[in-house]
Amino acid sequence: MTLPRTAMAAAAIATAGLVGWTGTASAAASPTRPSSSSGLARYLGQELRWGACPADATELIKAGAQCAQVTAPLDYAAPGGPSITLAISRIKAKDRAHRSGVLLTNPGGPGGPGLDYTAHLRSALKDAADRYDLIGFDPRFVGRSTPIYCGISPKAQPAHSRREAFEASVRNARDTARRCHEHGNNAVLLPHASSRNVARDMDLIRAVLGERTLSYYGISYGADLGAVYAQMFPRHAGRIVIDSVTDPALTQYENFQAAGAAQERGLDEWAAWTARRSGAYRLGRTPGEVRATVESLSSRVDSGPLRIGGSTVDASALGLILRQFVGTEEYNDVMARAVRNLADAAAGRPVEPIPELRMWLEVFNTPSPELDNQFNSGNAFFCGDGAWPAGGWPSDPERYWRNIERARRTQPVFAATANAIFPCPFWRTEPREPGVELRNRVPLLLLQAKGDNNVPYAGAVAMHRRLKGSRLISADIRSHGVYGRGADGLTPVPCADRVVNAYLRTGVLPATDVSCAHPDGTR
Repeated sequence: MTLPRTAMAAAAIATAGLVGWTGTASAAASPTRPSSSSGLARYLGQELRWGACPADATELIKAGAQCAQVTAPLDYAAPGGPSITLAISRIKAKDRAHRSGVLLTNPGGPGGPGLDYTAHLRSALKDAADRYDLIGFDPRFVGRSTPIYCGISPKAQPAHSRREAFEASVRNARDTARRCHEHGNNAVLLPHASSRNVARDMDLIRAVLGERTLSYYGISYGADLGAVYAQMFPRHAGRIVIDSVTDPALTQYENFQAAGAAQERGLDEWAAWTARRSGAYRLGRTPGEVRATVESLSSRVDSGPLRIGGSTVDASALGLILRQFVGTEEYNDVMARAVRNLADAAAGRPVEPIPELRMWLEVFNTPSPELDNQFNSGNAFFCGDGAWPAGGWPSDPERYWRNIERARRTQPVFAATANAIFPCPFWRTEPREPGVELRNRVPLLLLQAKGDNNVPYAGAVAMHRRLKGSRLISADIRSHGVYGRGADGLTPVPCADRVVNAYLRTGVLPATDVSCAHPDGTR
């Protein structure tokens, strides 16, 4: 099928924003951006070939979506050089009379594929969805876009002390950096993995689709990416909604560290909930007793992996599993039953893990090319960004160890995950551009849960101050993500959903910041 506008019209509409790929509000312009759009002509003029979406993209197929490949320059500073492809999907607007352009989404990561994410959100968008062509995409080097593969990660070797586990994590980080550099043509691709380049890809998608503006919803890293786009391309920012952001004054490593204390607070909240149900879970009659059970498990795996249901759980896996469960209050019961499983296994009892725990055990015990692609494409952005939103990792491995041990005094369960070493100290390429400095008045909507222990609420307050045109929607829940929770089978926050959908329908921000009570009215 052809585009709603000709490719040449799309190029003409886009030229003003694509020249030099700078935005009037950008505080950290790249010294390597092209000075004219002439080298981008072959990209701006491309015609997309829309066709069937992949057979396993069931939500897209059910929605009647079409998919295509956008060709983008590998290096926007040298657009005459090699190119990459970006996988995109489109669900056409039903309400053509009130069509508001395109709505692009990103589910987070970095490294998260998003080809079908907008289709996933349709139920939350309600009638607002009818006004947009809903666009999903896999960012560069992720999923069905030109991918980065590093080969299957080797199976972790058992460790029998905290120091031994840390040294194993350093060896693994070094090995991952080596494999990622040496595999295929990654040495050519990796220097161009950055949040800035993903934002440029987003604007290229906008231009090729023939749109003057890009409306957007992003969550987690996808929210930070939306803020990056608004900073770099303020004239093309449409109705921007960003959900669950990090503090833009901190590096990614510092934001991870900030989450450690918040996760311990989440654990305390869960422990209080579980203690009130001591007869059901048998984990303790008081919050202190429940917490002591979890801390005992952490100490147990520090001395060696725990066998459970034919799998093993080491300290790293346990921390990540608990982090996933403690981040969402609806998972209180799942976490309590999973901890009961783990405590029984630690006591030597035969255990059949509950399905939710078994899923995570399989993630950590079964090689998966798809998961390796997500993890390693995520690593590419962590190590490719100059600072915020994804970069900023210390180069000395011993600094991570010191920070872990220091944090253990107040964070006995989550110190290691909050201060974990990534491959970045050993990465073979250096960031080509600085981190993004946010300072603008672009109108946008910002959402954050007050009990978010993945990216703490204080970070949203800090970003709100930087984004002078923003409105902050706060929700009194323990969750990573506020909008559209019903699409994930969680309890919706109707107050937040109404505000977002009204903004997407009308383009009018609420007059003031909004505070949403807990959905059940208990807070």
